[in-house]
Amino acid sequence: MENNIDNYYIRLCLQQVEAKLKRGCSSEWTTYDFDRLSVEIQEATGVSLSVTTLKRLWGKLSYQHMPAMTTLNTIARFAGYEDWRDFKQQSSAGEQVVPPLPEEGPPPVNHLAVANTATADHLPEEKAKGGHLTGQDKKRKWYVLFVVQLLVIAGALFVWSRQPVKKVNAADYRFSSNKMVCEGVPNSVIFHYNASDAGDDTVYIAQTWDVSRKVAVPKDKHQYSAIYYVPGYFKAKLMVGTQIVKTHDLLITSGGWVALSEGDAPVPVYFKKEAFQKDSILSVDVPLLQQNFLYDRPSPAKIRFVNVQEMGSLQNDHFVFETMVRNPRNDKSAACQLVEVLLLCKDDVIMAPLCPKGCVGDLQLYGRGHGVSSKDADLSGFGCDLDDWVALRVEANGRQLRFRVNGKLAYELDCPNAPAGIIGLQYRFFGPGAIKNTRFIQDDKIWLF
Repeated sequence: MENNIDNYYIRLCLQQVEAKLKRGCSSEWTTYDFDRLSVEIQEATGVSLSVTTLKRLWGKLSYQHMPAMTTLNTIARFAGYEDWRDFKQQSSAGEQVVPPLPEEGPPPVNHLAVANTATADHLPEEKAKGGHLTGQDKKRKWYVLFVVQLLVIAGALFVWSRQPVKKVNAADYRFSSNKMVCEGVPNSVIFHYNASDAGDDTVYIAQTWDVSRKVAVPKDKHQYSAIYYVPGYFKAKLMVGTQIVKTHDLLITSGGWVALSEGDAPVPVYFKKEAFQKDSILSVDVPLLQQNFLYDRPSPAKIRFVNVQEMGSLQNDHFVFETMVRNPRNDKSAACQLVEVLLLCKDDVIMAPLCPKGCVGDLQLYGRGHGVSSKDADLSGFGCDLDDWVALRVEANGRQLRFRVNGKLAYELDCPNAPAGIIGLQYRFFGPGAIKNTRFIQDDKIWLF
């Protein structure tokens, strides 16, 4: 029975993770979605959960054992709790947790599946012989009981959500931060806060724009330290309960190009600048991967090139961006090469994918609040031969974004988000990758990278 209760909490936690990730129903997730989740979990918690581990949690891969406590603590932290125990305690507070179906009931139901809409009117009748139910009737009965349990839990959550939220006076709180180094990574940030008026509410610091990535901090303390391993723009927030009381911008600049590899460890592997930057070409090749023990592995290393800086007047609604990339296939390459080029903005991002023509069926395109999947859109224009240099051009004019690959129009997006400043670039490769001829153009001004 204890194992059934644990499975209930796991399903509940995964529901919250999926809701916060905002990538739709997990039944439609691809390997790309799990890879994105892995990256976001590492950025939020500092712990790397592999795609395989995540697929096992979501039932995409068969696995008969309970997840490790480290895994449970990590997904709970990503969902916004201190650890797994804190998640279980808060999830059961104010409601009576009804354990899942006993072992003699029907097979486990996917935690995100729509519940059977059977009602008490459909309870099977007892059979005349001995008054026993058939096996099929027992399954129906357990399904009905399971639906009733879900309704009880949903009702308790609804009542809890209707409770009035205590208003917080933001003027009673203080929140600021300072970086330990002016630019470059790793970079430690010391957050200074005063939340002594929080009363019984839990105090959190969210290190990024996503409030699900929050960490509980002692309300009687005044400092919290964190290490940023990847450059970028972050929206730090001080929260009291579910309310944001203070916020400020935090820009971790790179000091030029940074090349790194994100692996299973929380700390990435950084490549020396003289090893990957030669003349006008940035390149992480097979010998460099071998020197850093990143080549002889079951899957290709995740290579990232990042450049974050103050870029003045450059806005994401009026620019031209040009670059050339190469992702040569080798004996450690994935079946489908994939390159993602990210234009980093304040509170926003523009992301363009590139892959071989035979792999365009699993792509994601995003620009200023508008995401497109190849599952329901024609993204074949992003198919190309990455063994050779590929030219990518992005043009922004007001709400319109145009993506061109090797001079041909690949896709147009209409973007709902308000304009924001551009602060840098990130390239994502799987295995060896190279970049050259990168620049932004705005009217008569040019930014060379």
